[in-house]
Amino acid sequence: MGDWVIGAFINLFGSIAINFGTNLLKLGHDERERHSILGEGINKKTILRPIISFQSWRIGILFFAFGNALNFISFGYAAQSLLSALGSVQFVSNIVFAHFVLNKTVTVKVLVATAFIVLGNTSLVAFGNHQSPVYTQDQLAEKYINITFLFYCLLLMAVVAMHHYVYRRGELLLAISGKEVMRYWKLLLPFSFAVVSGAIGSCSVLFAKSLSNLLRLSMTSSYHLDSWFTYSILLMFLCTAAFWMTRLNEGLAQFDAILIVPMFQIAWTFFSICTGFVYFQEYQVLSLSLSLYTHTHRGAFLFQNQ
Repeated sequence: MGDWVIGAFINLFGSIAINFGTNLLKLGHDERERHSILGEGINKKTILRPIISFQSWRIGILFFAFGNALNFISFGYAAQSLLSALGSVQFVSNIVFAHFVLNKTVTVKVLVATAFIVLGNTSLVAFGNHQSPVYTQDQLAEKYINITFLFYCLLLMAVVAMHHYVYRRGELLLAISGKEVMRYWKLLLPFSFAVVSGAIGSCSVLFAKSLSNLLRLSMTSSYHLDSWFTYSILLMFLCTAAFWMTRLNEGLAQFDAILIVPMFQIAWTFFSICTGFVYFQEYQVLSLSLSLYTHTHRGAFLFQNQ
Protein backbone atom coordinates (compact mmCIF):
# COMPACT_ATOMS: atom_id res chain seq x y z
CA MET A 1 0.00 0.00 0.00
CA GLY A 2 1.46 3.35 -1.09
CA ASP A 3 2.07 6.25 1.25
CA TRP A 4 -0.57 8.32 -0.55
CA VAL A 5 -3.23 5.76 0.41
CA ILE A 6 -2.33 6.17 4.09
CA GLY A 7 -2.46 9.94 3.72
CA ALA A 8 -5.81 9.78 1.92
CA PHE A 9 -7.45 7.68 4.65
CA ILE A 10 -6.08 9.86 7.46
CA ASN A 11 -7.22 12.99 5.64
CA LEU A 12 -10.65 11.49 5.04
CA PHE A 13 -11.27 10.92 8.76
CA GLY A 14 -9.76 14.31 9.56
CA SER A 15 -12.07 16.11 7.12
CA ILE A 16 -15.14 14.42 8.57
CA ALA A 17 -14.04 15.36 12.10
CA ILE A 18 -13.52 18.98 11.00
CA ASN A 19 -16.99 19.14 9.47
CA PHE A 20 -18.61 17.62 12.55
CA GLY A 21 -16.77 20.16 14.70
CA THR A 22 -17.87 23.00 12.41
CA ASN A 23 -21.53 22.02 12.78
CA LEU A 24 -21.14 21.85 16.55
CA LEU A 25 -19.59 25.33 16.47
CA LYS A 26 -22.63 26.57 14.56
CA LEU A 27 -24.93 24.84 17.07
CA GLY A 28 -23.13 26.70 19.85
CA HIS A 29 -23.73 30.03 18.09
CA ASP A 30 -27.42 29.15 17.59
CA GLU A 31 -27.77 28.27 21.29
CA ARG A 32 -26.07 31.54 22.16
CA GLU A 33 -28.66 33.46 20.17
CA ARG A 34 -31.56 31.59 21.79
CA HIS A 35 -30.19 32.17 25.29
CA SER A 36 -29.52 35.86 24.75
CA ILE A 37 -30.58 38.09 27.65
CA LEU A 38 -32.52 41.27 26.92
CA GLY A 39 -31.45 44.22 29.04
CA GLU A 40 -34.06 46.29 30.82
CA GLY A 41 -34.71 50.03 30.62
CA ILE A 42 -34.71 52.60 27.84
CA ASN A 43 -31.44 51.41 26.29
CA LYS A 44 -32.67 47.87 25.79
CA LYS A 45 -30.15 45.66 24.06
CA THR A 46 -29.23 42.02 23.55
CA ILE A 47 -26.54 40.70 25.86
CA LEU A 48 -24.79 37.59 24.58
CA ARG A 49 -23.00 35.13 26.84
CA PRO A 50 -19.39 34.24 25.91
CA ILE A 51 -19.48 31.58 23.21
CA ILE A 52 -16.98 29.45 25.14
CA SER A 53 -19.59 28.94 27.88
CA PHE A 54 -21.63 26.64 25.59
CA GLN A 55 -20.69 22.96 25.73
CA SER A 56 -21.54 22.25 22.08
CA TRP A 57 -19.07 24.94 20.99
CA ARG A 58 -16.34 23.57 23.26
CA ILE A 59 -16.83 20.02 21.95
CA GLY A 60 -16.86 21.42 18.41
CA ILE A 61 -13.47 23.04 18.99
CA LEU A 62 -12.04 19.70 20.14
CA PHE A 63 -13.31 17.86 17.04
CA PHE A 64 -12.13 20.71 14.81
CA ALA A 65 -8.64 20.61 16.35
CA PHE A 66 -8.51 16.80 16.22
CA GLY A 67 -9.50 16.78 12.54
CA ASN A 68 -6.87 19.38 11.69
CA ALA A 69 -4.24 17.35 13.56
CA LEU A 70 -5.11 14.31 11.42
CA ASN A 71 -4.92 16.42 8.27
CA PHE A 72 -1.54 17.75 9.35
CA ILE A 73 -0.24 14.18 9.66
CA SER A 74 -1.73 13.22 6.28
CA PHE A 75 0.20 15.98 4.47
CA GLY A 76 3.41 14.06 5.11
CA TYR A 77 2.17 11.14 2.98
CA ALA A 78 0.36 12.57 -0.05
CA ALA A 79 0.26 15.52 -2.43
CA GLN A 80 -1.44 18.69 -1.18
CA SER A 81 -3.66 19.01 -4.25
CA LEU A 82 -4.91 15.44 -3.82
CA LEU A 83 -5.66 15.82 -0.11
CA SER A 84 -7.22 19.28 -0.45
CA ALA A 85 -9.55 18.07 -3.18
CA LEU A 86 -10.36 14.96 -1.14
CA GLY A 87 -11.46 17.33 1.61
CA SER A 88 -14.62 17.94 -0.46
CA VAL A 89 -15.95 14.85 1.34
CA GLN A 90 -17.03 17.46 3.90
CA PHE A 91 -19.89 18.36 1.54
CA VAL A 92 -21.19 14.83 1.98
CA SER A 93 -20.77 14.69 5.75
CA ASN A 94 -22.20 18.21 6.05
CA ILE A 95 -25.57 16.94 4.80
CA VAL A 96 -25.72 14.31 7.52
CA PHE A 97 -24.49 16.58 10.31
CA ALA A 98 -26.62 19.56 9.22
CA HIS A 99 -29.70 17.33 9.32
CA PHE A 100 -29.06 15.55 12.62
CA VAL A 101 -27.15 18.25 14.49
CA LEU A 102 -28.78 21.45 13.21
CA ASN A 103 -32.15 19.99 12.08
CA LYS A 104 -31.77 21.35 8.55
CA THR A 105 -33.90 20.06 5.67
CA VAL A 106 -32.04 18.09 2.98
CA THR A 107 -33.49 18.65 -0.52
CA VAL A 108 -33.32 16.47 -3.62
CA LYS A 109 -30.99 19.00 -5.29
CA VAL A 110 -28.56 18.64 -2.39
CA LEU A 111 -28.62 14.84 -2.70
CA VAL A 112 -27.97 15.00 -6.45
CA ALA A 113 -25.08 17.40 -5.91
CA THR A 114 -23.71 15.03 -3.27
CA ALA A 115 -23.79 12.14 -5.75
CA PHE A 116 -21.64 14.17 -8.13
CA ILE A 117 -19.21 14.94 -5.30
CA VAL A 118 -18.85 11.22 -4.52
CA LEU A 119 -18.22 10.52 -8.21
CA GLY A 120 -15.66 13.31 -8.38
CA ASN A 121 -13.83 12.05 -5.29
CA THR A 122 -13.69 8.55 -6.76
CA SER A 123 -12.13 9.90 -9.95
CA LEU A 124 -9.77 12.08 -7.92
CA VAL A 125 -8.39 9.16 -5.92
CA ALA A 126 -8.06 7.02 -9.04
CA PHE A 127 -6.39 9.57 -11.34
CA GLY A 128 -4.95 12.23 -9.00
CA ASN A 129 -1.31 12.91 -8.16
CA HIS A 130 -0.03 9.96 -6.10
CA GLN A 131 3.49 11.29 -5.61
CA SER A 132 4.69 12.66 -2.27
CA PRO A 133 8.45 13.29 -2.32
CA VAL A 134 10.29 14.50 0.78
CA TYR A 135 11.99 17.86 0.14
CA THR A 136 15.00 19.30 1.90
CA GLN A 137 14.87 22.67 3.64
CA ASP A 138 16.74 24.33 0.77
CA GLN A 139 14.33 22.88 -1.78
CA LEU A 140 11.31 24.15 0.17
CA ALA A 141 12.87 27.60 0.58
CA GLU A 142 13.64 27.76 -3.14
CA LYS A 143 10.02 26.97 -4.00
CA TYR A 144 8.83 29.90 -1.85
CA ILE A 145 10.82 32.35 -3.98
CA ASN A 146 9.93 30.74 -7.30
CA ILE A 147 8.72 33.40 -9.76
CA THR A 148 5.55 31.45 -10.59
CA PHE A 149 4.64 31.11 -6.92
CA LEU A 150 5.35 34.80 -6.24
CA PHE A 151 3.10 35.79 -9.15
CA TYR A 152 0.39 33.50 -7.75
CA CYS A 153 0.72 35.22 -4.34
CA LEU A 154 0.21 38.63 -5.98
CA LEU A 155 -2.87 37.30 -7.75
CA LEU A 156 -4.15 35.89 -4.47
CA MET A 157 -3.69 39.27 -2.77
CA ALA A 158 -5.67 40.95 -5.57
CA VAL A 159 -8.53 38.46 -5.13
CA VAL A 160 -8.56 39.05 -1.36
CA ALA A 161 -8.57 42.85 -1.78
CA MET A 162 -11.38 42.77 -4.34
CA HIS A 163 -13.67 40.51 -2.31
CA HIS A 164 -12.94 42.38 0.91
CA TYR A 165 -14.07 45.56 -0.85
CA VAL A 166 -17.20 43.79 -2.15
CA TYR A 167 -18.02 42.55 1.36
CA ARG A 168 -17.60 45.99 2.95
CA ARG A 169 -19.62 47.56 0.14
CA GLY A 170 -22.37 45.01 0.67
CA GLU A 171 -22.51 45.66 4.40
CA LEU A 172 -22.96 49.38 3.73
CA LEU A 173 -25.67 48.86 1.12
CA LEU A 174 -27.62 46.46 3.33
CA ALA A 175 -27.56 49.04 6.11
CA ILE A 176 -29.11 51.82 3.97
CA SER A 177 -30.97 50.09 1.12
CA GLY A 178 -34.22 48.23 0.63
CA LYS A 179 -35.31 44.67 -0.11
CA GLU A 180 -34.26 44.70 -3.78
CA VAL A 181 -30.63 45.22 -2.91
CA MET A 182 -30.91 42.85 0.03
CA ARG A 183 -32.02 39.99 -2.23
CA TYR A 184 -29.11 40.64 -4.59
CA TRP A 185 -26.54 40.64 -1.78
CA LYS A 186 -28.02 37.66 0.05
CA LEU A 187 -25.57 35.28 -1.64
CA LEU A 188 -22.83 37.70 -2.70
CA LEU A 189 -22.10 38.91 0.83
CA PRO A 190 -21.39 35.48 2.40
CA PHE A 191 -19.59 34.40 -0.78
CA SER A 192 -17.15 37.32 -0.60
CA PHE A 193 -16.68 36.67 3.12
CA ALA A 194 -15.88 33.01 2.38
CA VAL A 195 -13.48 33.84 -0.47
CA VAL A 196 -11.39 36.17 1.71
CA SER A 197 -11.39 33.60 4.51
CA GLY A 198 -10.54 30.67 2.24
CA ALA A 199 -7.86 32.50 0.25
CA ILE A 200 -5.85 33.42 3.35
CA GLY A 201 -6.85 30.48 5.53
CA SER A 202 -5.89 27.93 2.87
CA CYS A 203 -2.27 29.14 3.10
CA SER A 204 -2.17 27.34 6.45
CA VAL A 205 -2.43 24.10 4.45
CA LEU A 206 0.76 24.93 2.55
CA PHE A 207 2.63 25.78 5.76
CA ALA A 208 1.28 22.63 7.42
CA LYS A 209 2.45 20.59 4.43
CA SER A 210 5.91 22.18 4.70
CA LEU A 211 6.10 21.49 8.45
CA SER A 212 4.91 17.92 7.96
CA ASN A 213 7.57 17.47 5.27
CA LEU A 214 10.29 18.80 7.59
CA LEU A 215 9.10 16.54 10.40
CA ARG A 216 9.18 13.54 8.10
CA LEU A 217 12.64 14.62 6.89
CA SER A 218 13.94 14.79 10.48
CA MET A 219 12.71 11.24 11.08
CA THR A 220 14.54 9.82 8.06
CA SER A 221 17.76 11.87 8.07
CA SER A 222 20.05 13.95 10.25
CA TYR A 223 18.02 17.12 9.69
CA HIS A 224 17.21 19.11 12.86
CA LEU A 225 14.02 21.10 13.23
CA ASP A 226 15.62 23.93 15.24
CA SER A 227 16.31 26.26 12.29
CA TRP A 228 15.11 29.74 11.30
CA PHE A 229 13.20 28.27 8.38
CA THR A 230 11.20 25.88 10.57
CA TYR A 231 10.34 28.62 13.06
CA SER A 232 9.31 30.98 10.26
CA ILE A 233 7.00 28.40 8.69
CA LEU A 234 5.57 27.55 12.12
CA LEU A 235 4.82 31.23 12.79
CA MET A 236 3.12 31.65 9.40
CA PHE A 237 1.10 28.50 10.01
CA LEU A 238 -0.12 29.71 13.40
CA CYS A 239 -1.07 33.14 11.98
CA THR A 240 -3.00 31.81 8.98
CA ALA A 241 -4.64 29.03 11.00
CA ALA A 242 -5.74 31.55 13.67
CA PHE A 243 -7.13 33.81 10.93
CA TRP A 244 -9.07 30.90 9.41
CA MET A 245 -10.49 29.86 12.79
CA THR A 246 -11.51 33.43 13.64
CA ARG A 247 -13.21 33.97 10.28
CA LEU A 248 -14.95 30.61 10.56
CA ASN A 249 -16.45 31.60 13.89
CA GLU A 250 -17.51 35.00 12.54
CA GLY A 251 -19.12 33.42 9.49
CA LEU A 252 -21.02 30.85 11.56
CA ALA A 253 -22.30 33.63 13.81
CA GLN A 254 -23.49 35.82 10.90
CA PHE A 255 -24.84 33.40 8.27
CA ASP A 256 -26.94 30.26 8.02
CA ALA A 257 -24.81 27.09 8.31
CA ILE A 258 -26.44 25.36 5.33
CA LEU A 259 -25.22 28.32 3.23
CA ILE A 260 -21.92 29.48 4.71
CA VAL A 261 -20.37 26.07 5.52
CA PRO A 262 -20.41 24.86 1.87
CA MET A 263 -19.10 28.26 0.75
CA PHE A 264 -16.26 28.03 3.25
CA GLN A 265 -15.46 24.52 2.06
CA ILE A 266 -15.55 25.50 -1.62
CA ALA A 267 -13.25 28.50 -1.12
CA TRP A 268 -10.85 26.64 1.19
CA THR A 269 -10.67 23.58 -1.09
CA PHE A 270 -10.24 25.59 -4.29
CA PHE A 271 -7.44 27.81 -2.98
CA SER A 272 -5.71 24.90 -1.21
CA ILE A 273 -5.59 22.95 -4.47
CA CYS A 274 -4.34 25.97 -6.43
CA THR A 275 -1.68 26.86 -3.86
CA GLY A 276 -0.30 23.32 -3.67
CA PHE A 277 -0.50 22.95 -7.44
CA VAL A 278 1.60 26.08 -8.00
CA TYR A 279 4.02 25.80 -5.06
CA PHE A 280 4.92 22.14 -5.58
CA GLN A 281 4.85 22.63 -9.38
CA GLU A 282 2.53 19.67 -9.82
CA TYR A 283 1.73 20.85 -13.34
CA GLN A 284 5.08 19.30 -14.25
CA VAL A 285 3.74 15.93 -13.12
CA LEU A 286 0.70 16.43 -15.34
CA SER A 287 2.93 17.40 -18.27
CA LEU A 288 5.02 14.26 -17.75
CA SER A 289 1.90 12.10 -17.53
CA LEU A 290 0.51 13.64 -20.71
CA SER A 291 3.84 13.08 -22.50
CA LEU A 292 3.96 9.44 -21.42
CA TYR A 293 0.34 9.00 -22.50
CA THR A 294 1.08 10.49 -25.93
CA HIS A 295 4.21 8.41 -26.51
CA THR A 296 2.44 5.23 -25.39
CA HIS A 297 -0.42 5.69 -27.82
CA ARG A 298 1.96 6.72 -30.60
CA GLY A 299 3.93 3.51 -30.05
CA ALA A 300 0.73 1.45 -30.04
CA PHE A 301 -0.34 3.09 -33.29
CA LEU A 302 3.05 2.35 -34.96
CA PHE A 303 2.96 -1.23 -33.69
CA GLN A 304 -0.50 -1.82 -35.17
CA ASN A 305 0.57 -0.45 -38.55
CA GLN A 306 3.76 -2.52 -38.93
